Amino acid sequence: MRAFPVVLSVAFVCCSLPALANSPDDKPIDQQSIAALEARAAQASPREQCFLYAQLVHEMIEFSAHQYSIGEFEQSTSFLKRAQEITHKLHTALTNDDKKLKDAQILLRHTAFRLNELIHSAGSDDRPLMAETLTQLNAAQTETMLAVFKK
Repeated sequence: MRAFPVVLSVAFVCCSLPALANSPDDKPIDQQSIAALEARAAQASPREQCFLYAQLVHEMIEFSAHQYSIGEFEQSTSFLKRAQEITHKLHTALTNDDKKLKDAQILLRHTAFRLNELIHSAGSDDRPLMAETLTQLNAAQTETMLAVFKK
């Protein structure tokens, strides 16, 4: 009978721990990983480019948010502008025959959510560029979603 409270408390602790899940935000992002992914996306087959560009935009936005949070505003702005260029490339690379199209759409939706969070914490001088990037990102996400439904 004395073991029951111990077993019950162990079970409670195990069940109350947060579940570990793999998130796109788990890995640290640096300029070298972004450059490597950019080179990989440029050389990838047309079927794989959409997802790789979505990953690249995600990493650029995350890195930009990190740079903004530590006060590196110029570098943050630079990565936002590069993310806009990659978003445009994603538009042109989108086909109905893409691999991981649904994964790309989900990642773009997550990235748009993260950028929206960044906009709300940013100063008024930085918001126009972020809002413009978010508009382009939302358009790419919508276009990707429509391509998923066409399949």
